[in-house]
Amino acid sequence: MRIRRSLCLIRSGCMLTRFRQIPLNSPVSSSTPVRVLVRELCSSPDKMAARLPDPDVMFASDKEKTFQFQDSLPSLPVPDLQHTLKKYLESVKPHVTPEEYTNTVSIVRKFETGVGQELQKKLLNKAQNSRNWLEKWWEDVAYFEGRYPIAPLVNLAGLFPYAYHCYPAKAGTQIERAGNILHYTLKFWELIRKERLKSEKDSKGNRFCMSQFRKAYNTCRIPGINKDKLLSYFLTDSEGTSPGHLTVMCRGRIFAFDGVNANGEILTPPEIQSQLQRIKDVCETKPEGPGLGALTGDERTTWAKTRSQLVALHPNNYTNLELIQSSIINVVLDDSEPKDNSDMFYITLTGDPGNRWFDKSNTFIFYSNGLGSANCDHAPCDGMMFVTMLLYTDLHLMQCKGKWKGSMEIREQPQPVELEFRVNDDILAAIKNAKQLFRTSADNLEVLTREYTKYGKTFLRSKNLHPSTHMQMALQYTYYKMYKKPAPTYETATTRQFYHARTETLRSCTQEALDWSKAMLDPSVKDETRVQMYLAAANKHNTLMNEANHLQGCDRHLLGLSCVAKEEGLPLPDLYTDPSFTKSGGGGSYVLSTSFVGYTPIYGCVAPMMEDGYGTFYKIEADKIVPAISVWKSSPHTDTVRFCEALFQSLDEMGNLLQKSKL
Repeated sequence: MRIRRSLCLIRSGCMLTRFRQIPLNSPVSSSTPVRVLVRELCSSPDKMAARLPDPDVMFASDKEKTFQFQDSLPSLPVPDLQHTLKKYLESVKPHVTPEEYTNTVSIVRKFETGVGQELQKKLLNKAQNSRNWLEKWWEDVAYFEGRYPIAPLVNLAGLFPYAYHCYPAKAGTQIERAGNILHYTLKFWELIRKERLKSEKDSKGNRFCMSQFRKAYNTCRIPGINKDKLLSYFLTDSEGTSPGHLTVMCRGRIFAFDGVNANGEILTPPEIQSQLQRIKDVCETKPEGPGLGALTGDERTTWAKTRSQLVALHPNNYTNLELIQSSIINVVLDDSEPKDNSDMFYITLTGDPGNRWFDKSNTFIFYSNGLGSANCDHAPCDGMMFVTMLLYTDLHLMQCKGKWKGSMEIREQPQPVELEFRVNDDILAAIKNAKQLFRTSADNLEVLTREYTKYGKTFLRSKNLHPSTHMQMALQYTYYKMYKKPAPTYETATTRQFYHARTETLRSCTQEALDWSKAMLDPSVKDETRVQMYLAAANKHNTLMNEANHLQGCDRHLLGLSCVAKEEGLPLPDLYTDPSFTKSGGGGSYVLSTSFVGYTPIYGCVAPMMEDGYGTFYKIEADKIVPAISVWKSSPHTDTVRFCEALFQSLDEMGNLLQKSKL
């Protein structure tokens, strides 16, 4: 069974820019790149906290505006057709027989000299009149046209990193911690509103597109009969006033209160805590609410129809929906108590849908034992935005050691407003059905995260190896070792150096990686040969990453050409219906869906793309590698525990191999 049905559906854009390393004893200034600093946090948070300047100084600038460089960014280029097809054929080869490959070569050559040329010309013409020819197509194909439920199939889960230093699990801390975290979240929102957030750059100093930061707040997906859309109510300070309220979900009920007072000041943690406590007190004295949020986990067309019925019932329903859609973020006070990170990932993705609004770009979930996480719609932004936002808050909490140092005064505030929807039997039945549908997928998902602690970034850098590339090699070797066949693999590459660009796919299952995996299992191959084959595969991967960062993969270009054919009313070319297209990952059929989340304490998780596939996000710290692995339980072929154990065994073997080498 295919879990995802889009032509080229991909996962999170979480691959962080790879900055140079700085030693822990080196001086820190406000001009030091933020991610250069924070990627060292995992190795020594206490030392790092002692030498950090004010996080607001690190993240903010009064000399440049957040979005001032947007117009000077290069437009998204149209790749060369021959280059794209060459890359495509390279990616197909490991997954097909020699006969199938010969047939695919013939299909590709026919495409290249025939309809492909026609489609390429039309795409080039389109690009002449657009800063980003892919933007709208990508949103539609990857997100808005799909009629399947977005949760837990599409949404991202991210764990708050604060439990690693100042906020371990502790009963009775939910409201206090939520107030602190939300305060700094609102401060980050304010940085963007005032355009004081520093414009990000890559390791070579090239500016990154910052447009995704506009969609992280005050944004919501709206279901449609045939296609969804995105509504963003966010405005910078110079553009006007953005809605300044939060929505809060608790025990099936929904509330709203202002996060900014009448003077335009962000509420302090004690003030936010006061409002959250009022909401919790109300919910403890009333029966559980209808759980309207479950409707956002339904099939999209069904949810669109139910939403229309809801709006038609009473004008207040439309007003309430607008309040939810336009809120800065959605907040959940959850009664669950995750016992570990695996459990928290699972609950974040599959918890009570009546207490979620999956269409919001950002939902923060605070559990009753003081832990926290986020469930985010993937359509507005990729994971890099959420990582940056959580880093900002984490640094503030590290600086104050989790305790608010400011005024404890609670200024007078209006009581939070409960958003009471008028519902009838049809709406209640729709909520019940949506919950049942959601549970079908939710109960089928399994998530496991464990720490590999024998080595991490420090050891790999000492061997002049890129840590993420090493992990990608480990994933290829692990899958081949378990299944004796290669896995079509998606890895995120960022293309944010271009205007409004997001990601390209790096197809990291290369022939070089496959040959090396086979050599690792062949007792007749000497270790020195294995090392050389490993280096060849790693160098190939690094080359592909560099190309993908410049939109020189094959997936986005092939997607664009297929969209041209669709718009022109032309038949879908044979290249896309050739079995090799699907076998190599085309059409969203990636067996391994992977993404490097960086060197920070933050990482995330998503569901697999395929029923027989794995979702594998990972972070790499100084002395550890931490994957988050997801599978569908319905598959008889996948197993999180077995895969994780095999992965750690692979890392052992690779570490021993490198340790003995002269690298």
